Order: sequence, then structure tokens, then C-alpha cells
Amino acid sequence: MDAVHAVRKAAGLPALAEPLAPAEDYGFFGPESVTWKVWSYPTSLLIGFSRAVTIEHLDPFLAAAVDATGQVYARTRMRYDRTMQYFALVAFGDAKSVLDASEILVKIHSKAIGTEPITKRPFDANDPHSQLWIHLTAWHSILYSYEMFGPGKLSPDEESQYWEECARAAEFQTIDPDDVPRTREGIRAYFESFRPDLVGSEVAQRMMDYLVDLGYHILPERMPHWMRKAFNIPMRAAIIATMPRWMRLLGGIPQRRIADVAARAVVRPFLRFIAANPRLELAILDLTTPNTTPIVGPTLAGIPAKNTVTYTPAEARAKWGKQTPFEQYSQIVAKRDIGQGPTPYAHNHHDALMQFDKSVS
Repeated sequence: MDAVHAVRKAAGLPALAEPLAPAEDYGFFGPESVTWKVWSYPTSLLIGFSRAVTIEHLDPFLAAAVDATGQVYARTRMRYDRTMQYFALVAFGDAKSVLDASEILVKIHSKAIGTEPITKRPFDANDPHSQLWIHLTAWHSILYSYEMFGPGKLSPDEESQYWEECARAAEFQTIDPDDVPRTREGIRAYFESFRPDLVGSEVAQRMMDYLVDLGYHILPERMPHWMRKAFNIPMRAAIIATMPRWMRLLGGIPQRRIADVAARAVVRPFLRFIAANPRLELAILDLTTPNTTPIVGPTLAGIPAKNTVTYTPAEARAKWGKQTPFEQYSQIVAKRDIGQGPTPYAHNHHDALMQFDKSVS
């Protein structure tokens, strides 16, 4: 039995309605990129991305923006799926879909504004500094998890290319790409400079303790509780094992060293087995983040794009007549300044979701 069908059947899910379709083009990276090499390894899905969405909440302004909407608790699986869908689009999607999704993301974030309760300063989900923290946390977490639980460190040339590609991906958020470090030392310096601004608030600690259990939350609810719990226990330990001890304490999620060792002993061979079986990796991807399946699926299945070309962000924007996210954000701020900006989200809102795979009008 095909791995995708077998896993979906075990989870009580229907068979896939449509076969995987080739992408229109290779977007901004392609099969020769280090991004595809690292991001397609199962560490990115099961550990790296979970690490990123957990520790990013130590930024009090980001935590306030997320907590204000209440969506992490109200729609955990859906929110994770959509966030993963966006990052996967940037890494694996075709060029126009990435540009469209980038515009939609700025629109979604334009309503996530308010006042941070500790500092009493305003927060804005589109703020370039907050977006840079999110972006670097994600790209660093994906790489670090690949090193710790995957094949190991990249060659110096590959790592240099990885950070160059990280800067390219930053152009699809409200980030100045010149602010993105291009070396491991630069990334380390960035995080050290940001560390004094991190806050282990009650909101952040509650959020982090909840999110390191993503191995439980992202599985379909119809799966047996014991099965979700059994999957989550080693995943939680593995996610925490990637964090420095000061971060664990700040986030209120301490873990003993023996749990770190046990996590590596159990999870690393499990991920190696998945990596050796692309259809199994696709099945787990489909089980945990189904909106990402059509995006990453063709890469895992070895399906070439219809047009085997890649673009630079500037080339793609010129071809399809798109603004940069910062230009779009500047227009939103200008409207907000004269009282014509988007209405902020209400707490625990159930607003209609903007779809990343639809063109922006």
C-alpha cells in the first residue's frame, strides 16, 4: 500500500482528492539551491519549524500581536498549517504564487496592531524589526535542527549560500535585505544583540509551553489521543533540546540533559528513516500540514516544474508588476495615519481567512 494512503487511512482521513501537480516554475531557489536541500529534510517539518514558532514568542511585541488575536489557542492546527504553507511557498513555490502570498501576508498582518501590555508601546505585526526576528529565527532554526537531528553541518560554501538565500527570502516580508546577516557569525551576533530585548513574560511562557507540544496539536483530532501523545513526547524533547539553556529558562520550559541525549538517540534515526522514504515524508507532511502538501509534494516526489527556471525577486516583480512588501506596508501606514487603516483584529476573532493560493485583487 502507498505510504500516503496508508498513513491517511490510519488517521481516519479520506484519500487525497487530486494527484500532485508540477509547479509552474522553480520560484526563487530551485533544485540546485541549499534551501531545497535543507528545507526538504524532515527535520524542518517536525523540529525546526516548531522550534521557530515557539521561541519567536520571546519577543514581547510579537507575543502581544499573537496573543491579541487568540488564534494560537483557538485554531492551533490551522494557524500552524497556514504559517508552514507560507514559508514553504517562499522556499518551494512558483514565483507568482510567492509574490501573491507575500501581498496577502502583509494584508493579514496589517490588522495585528495594538499596545504591548508590559512596555505600553505599540506593536505592529508588519514592523520590519519584528519581521526580521521571525525570519531569522525560522531560517536559523531550520538549519540548526538539520545539523543536530539531520545529516550534520553544511560545507562552508553551502552555508554561505544558505545565508545568501535567506536574505533573498527576506525580500518577501517587510524586511530590508541589507539587514540580513550573510554568515553564521553575523547571525550569532544578531541574536546576541536581540537577547536583551527578549522577555519571558507570563504570556510568552504559556505560549511556549503550549507550542512545544505541537507534535500533539498538529495531528488530526480524530486520531487516538494516545497516538498523538506518543508522537509528541519525543518531538517535544527534541524541540527543547535545540534551545540553549538560558532560553529554556526564560521560556519556562526547562529540560534535563539526559532528555536531550535521549531525544537525539530516538528522533535522529527516526528522521533518517523518513528521509530515506520520500513517500513516507510526504504522508507525514500531508497528515500534519495538508495545505503544504501541494507545495512541497512535487519536490519530494521528484516532479519537475513546467518551466525549469528561477527568478530573482526583482525580475519577478518586474514581470508581474508587483510592489515590494515594504512599499505595500508604507501605504497601509499612511492610510492608518489618517484614520483609514484596516480595523484591528478582535480577540479570538473568526474572521474569514485570506487564502495564500489565491491571487490578490
